[in-house]
Amino acid sequence: MEKQKSILSTKTLSSEQRQVFIDADIDILEEDFIQIENNNFELKNINQNLIFSSQNAVLSLMEQLDWEKLKTKPVFCVGIKTKELLEQNGFLADVYMDYASELAEIITLIYSKESFTFFSGNLRKETLPKALKDAKIKFNEIEVYQTKLAPFKISKEEKFDGILFFSPSGVESYLIDNKIKTETCFCIGETTATALHKITKNIIIAENPTIEDVIESCIEKYL
Repeated sequence: MEKQKSILSTKTLSSEQRQVFIDADIDILEEDFIQIENNNFELKNINQNLIFSSQNAVLSLMEQLDWEKLKTKPVFCVGIKTKELLEQNGFLADVYMDYASELAEIITLIYSKESFTFFSGNLRKETLPKALKDAKIKFNEIEVYQTKLAPFKISKEEKFDGILFFSPSGVESYLIDNKIKTETCFCIGETTATALHKITKNIIIAENPTIEDVIESCIEKYL
């Protein structure tokens, strides 16, 4: 009888996400390798349009006083999950793309005469701000959350067939106390995969950048 496959998720999953592994008879261990801390900030000097590149930025905004007054402004965002979270809370996501580079391209091509406020995290990539600066688009940036590495040493007894990675910082945090040997690394997107390029060739990138798609790519490999 074939040995049960074992997977490590570098973030805690929801009960629905976990259930997918249980149904597939795959053993899943979860550990949060990064922590998110929301900043307090004032909602002033907000431009015509809002940009969100993650759900974390939306959640942080919703902890601030008077955040609801921003719901009248058009929103540009990265990721279907960010779009869904915005719309569940009364925002209208006018434009959404899967990657920051794609969003930057749309804004610079079509919306270059407008102004933007970008709600970002401390580890955000330069992709969006650089594209807006280069195109001389009016924008400002508010750092609304911090991503902190939370390294964790996996016991030598634990052997995994695959590891799920959801961000470059998750990869960085994992590698502080652990090594990647023969495990297959399932990544949420190109940027996360790039963080592994010098470490391993065993990389599978999800078809779409969502947690569910990462899980699906993992299940497909082992079923």
